Amino acid sequence: MRPLRSLPPVLAAAVLPVALAVPAAADGGHDGFTIKDPRIVESSGLAASRAHPGIYWTHNDQDKGAYLYAVDSRAGRTVATVTMTGVGAPRDVEAISVGGDGNLYVGDIGDNLGGKWSNVWIYRLPEPKKLADQTIRATQYVVKYADGPRDAEALMVHPKTGRIYIADKKEEGGHLYEGPARMSASGTNVFKRIAATDLWVTDGAFSPDGEQLALRGYFGGISYAWQGAGKAPEREGRLSVPLQRQGESVTYTTDGTTLMYGTEGAQSAVTPVEVKGKGGSGASGTDGGPGSGGDGGSGTEGGLKTGAIVFGAVLLAFLGLKRLSRRGARK
Repeated sequence: MRPLRSLPPVLAAAVLPVALAVPAAADGGHDGFTIKDPRIVESSGLAASRAHPGIYWTHNDQDKGAYLYAVDSRAGRTVATVTMTGVGAPRDVEAISVGGDGNLYVGDIGDNLGGKWSNVWIYRLPEPKKLADQTIRATQYVVKYADGPRDAEALMVHPKTGRIYIADKKEEGGHLYEGPARMSASGTNVFKRIAATDLWVTDGAFSPDGEQLALRGYFGGISYAWQGAGKAPEREGRLSVPLQRQGESVTYTTDGTTLMYGTEGAQSAVTPVEVKGKGGSGASGTDGGPGSGGDGGSGTEGGLKTGAIVFGAVLLAFLGLKRLSRRGARK
């Protein structure tokens, strides 16, 4: 992935004071936590365990091996490290999802070369019944896109159909891709474009009932109503994505009431935001637009919203200058 730490100092100065102002959040037992394992410094994917309540699976995006980490959200400590075999040397692991079949799906789908690799990989392995350091053999799937190579960081497995989806990562907004109904371990699996995403996507997740799709970026997110295989999902509204150092991951809690947002970096925080319309009574997980969120916020919340606006303006200015420099270089 292309890290935000490569941004120029003037932008970094505008970002950090706002990002550090984000308070810890909690809602009815779905508490935020800090990943304390010193080995996990580039947490790029997050998935709530179905077999072990309170456990979240994560991984580094470029590790020195094929490792997955089970983190206990009650203490933020790693309680199991899984080493995958049968997958070769992972290249750029960016996403993880737990399927309705009880398997873990790992997306080695990043492409730091901007879409130059002819194929990427997805790994499938059973979620372990016991939490202990262990080695598990995974099934490796070769993946290509119908319209050519691309960089991606979001992999989602529909909990009802088991179908796999990938959202690519583009600054100007990318697309959602659908995998075949049955994945082949011996052939190439072609993913086809089914919808546009007006977002710079860094991760995504299906709700446990399969009715919603959440896509997040560094500075925002979108909630969609799922319409079924082969159909473009219907946009519902904006997600209330917390300001984070480098927002890379998202997953639903197993009861579907909360979205858990993760970020890269040592001692990285995972922040919960309650999902609107899912039975919770706290902060809304979606924002339908101006006028839909009450009195507009005050105190800390208002300050964060103001900071987010300033942050966004600086970012847009930076991206605009970058695009202009690219155009100038082409001339």
